[in-house]
Amino acid sequence: MTQFQNLRVLGGLLRGAEAMSRMAVWAGGALTLASVLLVGFDVFARRFFGFNTGGADELSSYAFAISTAWALAFAALQRANVRVDVVYQYLPVRVSAVLDWLAIVALGVFMAFMTFYAYDVVHTSWTRNAAANTPLATPLWIPQGMWFLGLVWMCIVLALMLVRASVALVTGDIAAVKAIAGVRSAQEEAAEEAAAGERLVEEARQ
Repeated sequence: MTQFQNLRVLGGLLRGAEAMSRMAVWAGGALTLASVLLVGFDVFARRFFGFNTGGADELSSYAFAISTAWALAFAALQRANVRVDVVYQYLPVRVSAVLDWLAIVALGVFMAFMTFYAYDVVHTSWTRNAAANTPLATPLWIPQGMWFLGLVWMCIVLALMLVRASVALVTGDIAAVKAIAGVRSAQEEAAEEAAAGERLVEEARQ
């Protein structure tokens, strides 16, 4: 395959990863909303009817952990992760591009370690048949496994981003490095907010 074909394949994989990550974010949001409704119902029932559903707080904590893990990949693809750019913004473009690449490497190493130890947690719960010390007695490997899979997906997405950014850095495509791993500029954020505002206005008109 030629270099151009390789870039097309990588671009396609990243677009597919972004689409899947977006769906995961929506699913995580729905899970969080469901947990909020459950907790709200639990409070309401306890206050006015003197009973509770039992386990609402436990299930909401699982929902929070799972939805957060599955949102990490989308945040990375959208460059929404926080980075300190006090000095970064004054550096030459090529130097900042190298730092962008190093940022992905550092994040990837951190996530690899975190995922490795997350697997150890899930494996231990599975082999010991561990259950939550709650009325629900939830088998812990179920919520932990869903949380772990979110971290695995984050590692896969970071690997794709790293490969694409590495190719761009080696070939001197600084703009591509910035688009994949750079810090979002104030102009980019303003443009995105303006586009979102335009969509809301258009929907209101319809």
